[in-house]
Amino acid sequence: MNIGEFLDRLGIVAPWTDAAGWDPSGLQLGDPAVELRRVGVCHEVTDAVVTAVESEPVDLLVTYHPLLFRPTTRLVAGPSPRGRAWRLARAGVSLAVAHTSFDVVPGGVADALADAVGLVDTEGFGVTDPAEQVKVVTFVPAEAVETVAAAMAAAGGGVIGTYSACSFRTEGTGAFVAGEGSAPVVGRLGAPSREPEVRIEMVAPAARRERVVAALVAAHPYERPAYDVYPVTANAGFVGRVGDLPSEVDLADFAAAVTERLGDGARVSGSGPMRRVAVVPGSGSSLIEAAAAAGADVLVTGDVSHHRMVEAADLGLAVVDVGHAPSERPGMAVLRRAVATAAGEAELVDLTGYDPTPWR
Repeated sequence: MNIGEFLDRLGIVAPWTDAAGWDPSGLQLGDPAVELRRVGVCHEVTDAVVTAVESEPVDLLVTYHPLLFRPTTRLVAGPSPRGRAWRLARAGVSLAVAHTSFDVVPGGVADALADAVGLVDTEGFGVTDPAEQVKVVTFVPAEAVETVAAAMAAAGGGVIGTYSACSFRTEGTGAFVAGEGSAPVVGRLGAPSREPEVRIEMVAPAARRERVVAALVAAHPYERPAYDVYPVTANAGFVGRVGDLPSEVDLADFAAAVTERLGDGARVSGSGPMRRVAVVPGSGSSLIEAAAAAGADVLVTGDVSHHRMVEAADLGLAVVDVGHAPSERPGMAVLRRAVATAAGEAELVDLTGYDPTPWR
């Protein structure tokens, strides 16, 4: 098995297409054709993690937090993400990022946090910002529907999570007049034509737009196929979970229990009895309004600023800020198991015990 095949297997557990649009998901450094014999998994690519794989190299390091989160024009030595990327490249270690795709997937990082704080009857909330997508629409005679749809799918259209070749089809009537110089497949020159057609709709990554359209045109039986392409926001995942505690508890007792389970101190805002709880791994303050709208009494997350705490209080929402990395820590066991399963006979090197928390 090579690195590319391993990443395909890992993408079955948490589809790469479900990652947020701002998230540099998938292979970030390396060659997908390299044979995979040893694979490491970590929470974040810290100096300690890099030192570990320099000492005992792996073919691929799978990290939850992206290393090169911002675009860069150079990889140079030094104490920075670029410097750590250079060290990995020099050691022959490829790097893949499995971040928000593992947040949103059922049973992933968000669900692991919900389980850690004792929630039941959970449901998703907080829609992610998916990667740019388009919807490609065309109009085809019934006998050519399967051929055109298959060509569009082969070019990269119609993927929704672990489902492929997804399309929606409706029957209708196409109307046109074939003008001088045209060679219509159906109808007559100069005469109004009314032809039964099927409308095919298929989503596609924006990066695949040209390929999908080219495949559509090549497979379409008409001389001049009609098609539409427009941007859409579709099939986004939920980065948070909201659910209930088995019984109502005081906020102070709840915060103490959460701190004990996640292993770090917490900042707490609010008071009173709590029953309905929202959780967001990592930085979840942007979802304060969504958590309140979901009926939550309290939000458990990390990286909440003073002003966002005040906004939550104004909405009647308590906040337990456990810190960025601690809120993600329960999900690292999920990621480790997924990597181990996808790795098959390759050796797993568990580096999730290296704590990326900068606070002391």
